[in-house]
Amino acid sequence: MNLQRLYIFLIALVIFTSCEDIIEIDLNTANPKVVIEGDISNISSAQTIRVSRTVAFTATINSEPIDNASVQVRDQSGRNYVFSYVGNGNYQNNNFMPTANNTYNLTVAIDDELFEASSRMYDYVDIDSIGLVEENLFGTDYYFINLKFTDPINQANYYKYNLSVNGKPFQFSTVFNDKFNDGLNVTHQITNANNDLALGDSVIIRRQIIDQNVYKYWSDLQSINPGSAAPANPKSNISNGALGYFSVSSAKEFGLTIFGL
Repeated sequence: MNLQRLYIFLIALVIFTSCEDIIEIDLNTANPKVVIEGDISNISSAQTIRVSRTVAFTATINSEPIDNASVQVRDQSGRNYVFSYVGNGNYQNNNFMPTANNTYNLTVAIDDELFEASSRMYDYVDIDSIGLVEENLFGTDYYFINLKFTDPINQANYYKYNLSVNGKPFQFSTVFNDKFNDGLNVTHQITNANNDLALGDSVIIRRQIIDQNVYKYWSDLQSINPGSAAPANPKSNISNGALGYFSVSSAKEFGLTIFGL
């Protein structure tokens, strides 16, 4: 390209750039989405499913509860569990103890819309031991919880951990799969979301055996960069464009207190 052609190209580029439209996205007018959150396990026979709608970006609430939904779960033998509204978007059934090797189907009806999901409950995988690891990084001590166990061979397994610290509500910690350690002795090292476990903290670990679709949801969630300009929603296992997830899992809880090592 000779010098004259280069000048022409640069002038054209400036003109094109200066005429480019600026697209503004109004976060307040986005169509609200239904959000369904169902985390059912055999920890208790009291189960809760929350149904809500997303709200404008600048709203003072995190979500808008939906109080007129019809919420039901049916197992593969045809038994139906009806969930009753108890406030703040929560629907409960206090006599529902799921069993392993059973598939559960969720239906949520809101006006003329129907949302459906399915989740398989698998056998629980016991741990062999639980302990603490202390690591010093750049002069700061960090504490991690180690769970050791033998992964069942020749089957896909998916693990999810929630933590409650000092009596606070459970929060999601992490998920694992056995893609690279099927049938092996495995160690899962976990901590809380803020990585700020400290001496004297009382911790309850909830370990769940989840199905593949639920694993994908939480794996997507933990890989989302909160600082990105347009973070994507994790892939839901619920139909009809709803956000959220429906999970039925085998689970156990373990408690420990963090002492100096």
